[in-house]
Amino acid sequence: MERLIVIGIIGFFAQFIDGTLGMGYGAFSASFLIGTGVLPVIASASVHTAEIFTTLFSGGFHLWFGNVKKEWLLPLIVPGVVGGAAGAYFLSSIPGSTVKPFIAGLLLFLGIIVLYRFFPRRVVAPASKADPPKQGVSSRVANSRAKLPALGLVAAFVDAVGGGGWGPIATPGLILTEDTEPSKVVGTVNLAEFFITIAISATFIATLGLETFEWDLVGALLVGGVIAAPIAAYLCKKMPAKALGIFVGLALVGFNLRTLIIALSG
Repeated sequence: MERLIVIGIIGFFAQFIDGTLGMGYGAFSASFLIGTGVLPVIASASVHTAEIFTTLFSGGFHLWFGNVKKEWLLPLIVPGVVGGAAGAYFLSSIPGSTVKPFIAGLLLFLGIIVLYRFFPRRVVAPASKADPPKQGVSSRVANSRAKLPALGLVAAFVDAVGGGGWGPIATPGLILTEDTEPSKVVGTVNLAEFFITIAISATFIATLGLETFEWDLVGALLVGGVIAAPIAAYLCKKMPAKALGIFVGLALVGFNLRTLIIALSG
């Protein structure tokens, strides 16, 4: 019973981090489960099954608080479902720990870039009225639409293989390529994740079988995450864009630096 209470608390903090920063639920909770002796494939399957419900609550509250860009959903979800199913199938035969150091290095680099973008810098004087208007806005929009499906595919694949990765890849990817406030990015990533987790969990059920799941772990993670979801979505709406962007960068750098150190020392 004490173990389930601890896992419920882990689920609460994992969802709180994920709901405010757009990342961390899978990586945080899967790391804890693996550290207690749960096999990586069972940890990933359990986390994603619990995430079906926590992402539904989290994404719904983000939608309620106006944190979602609806036009981004389909370009992220459709390829994300394909990538997530492929990643779950892949993990059934190859351990996700094999690629974790490489993914951690990439995310560490992305975190540094996000921090550079949002840390306060010297203010540049505004352009004069005589300056010509900027060109290429339509081409930037077209390029952005092309990047969204690729981002969704890669993020979902890594998420299934590593037990987490949808948020750490999709959130900074959108922040760095899209001109919008971080709260919109976090909310959209959270809502899209609901559909990704359904695809990943269904694939795990088909390949592993229901009997291999540890349903007590799933339930404990679920309860903690559902409690945290509305609190995190509300705080995400209220946090200043610059502060939220800095927190995203710090979370990426801190978590993935730790992952790299553990992988290299082991």
